[in-house]
Amino acid sequence: MSAFVKEERVAFDQVLAEFDDALVLSNAVNRYTTNATDMERAVDLIWRPVPYIMPTFNGMDQTANFQSVTQLSVPAAINIQKSSPWTMTSLELRDALQEGRIGKAAKTRLSSDINIAINNTASLQGSLVVKRTTAATGFDDVALCEAICNEQGVPMEDRFMGLNTRDYNGMASDLAKRQTMAGRPETAYAKALVGNGVANFDLLKMDYGVRLTAALGVTVTMNGANQYYTPIAGTVDANGGLVNKDNRFQTITIGVVSGTVKVGDAFTIAGVNAVHHITKVDTGQLKTFRIAAIITGGGGAGTVSIMPPIISAGGATAAEVQYQNVSATPANGAALVFLNTVASTVNPFWQKSSLEILPGTIAFPNDAGAQVMMGATQQGFTLYMLKWFDIKTGLVYLRFDTRFGVVNNNPELNGMILFNQT
Repeated sequence: MSAFVKEERVAFDQVLAEFDDALVLSNAVNRYTTNATDMERAVDLIWRPVPYIMPTFNGMDQTANFQSVTQLSVPAAINIQKSSPWTMTSLELRDALQEGRIGKAAKTRLSSDINIAINNTASLQGSLVVKRTTAATGFDDVALCEAICNEQGVPMEDRFMGLNTRDYNGMASDLAKRQTMAGRPETAYAKALVGNGVANFDLLKMDYGVRLTAALGVTVTMNGANQYYTPIAGTVDANGGLVNKDNRFQTITIGVVSGTVKVGDAFTIAGVNAVHHITKVDTGQLKTFRIAAIITGGGGAGTVSIMPPIISAGGATAAEVQYQNVSATPANGAALVFLNTVASTVNPFWQKSSLEILPGTIAFPNDAGAQVMMGATQQGFTLYMLKWFDIKTGLVYLRFDTRFGVVNNNPELNGMILFNQT
């Protein structure tokens, strides 16, 4: 049985600290801590509540306005386990620094995996879409993201935006040319740093991003009338029990005249404006949607899953009134206009409460031959280090592990900005 010497324990503490420092995006989203035993019994799945939206009415007499309240929830799963394993020979271990360097590289990759998972969730599921026909220029770009958030009632605090390096530096270039705002232009010029507090967003520079391909030559219409969605808390199973319902998605039928739609595409629907989530006032701006899944296709028609659902209060139920997000039900034949017309890197933006990360745990046994060390970061992640010596080959097996999940609680509170579109 191999054992950890004092130097290795010190090295692990250093790796753990660096792992914590590298988790940039996890500091910009909410964290929800679960009970390991409960999650094992629930197959690592837990339902998280969506904030209520309550209607108001005029006048003293409210006799006709007492209605039931529908609570919505979304499934959150701890379903991502990342491991960085490697081997070293007994001879290689004579240089203790090599083990430390490899461990540091493993830490860097694991923290990057967590950041990428958060970025992917925001980039692929965010439904607020800002389309720009020019390259990133600065304040005006971020201000449009603020506008779409404010118009639809996204909470004004804790807003973040992740920008790929080229677009971020484009904004820094604009700032560096300014002769006012003491301090900021100099920093933008010297370090390509925009800083926080731009149009109520904190900006994060990322060295990676989701690449969204173009939707070119695509002509699509709504195939069928009355395609609105009615939110429900749950459905009744075969045994009469209530099963929670994920209300972030809706299946619609479309007619494809030309081209091919794909997951991630962003679009608007003719005649369907966004409304403020709380006041229900028509913003005068078309509501933006994303394609979440292709369900059926062929023959010029098909069904797709979109986010968010089209909640127009067309059925006049209390739940529809409560969660209404559009001004009207789309007409049969209404055109879908796609926004991602040029392939580009997605720059996500989000309100902190809309994205959650769920740190998970792993029960590696300490008495099965391998040595196990573990430590928790300030964000709640657990990093594991395992080491095992094979007497037959003289190889030492090592690995770093972490486990977590990411959930987009509300795609209407996050989205993306695309540059250089037509």
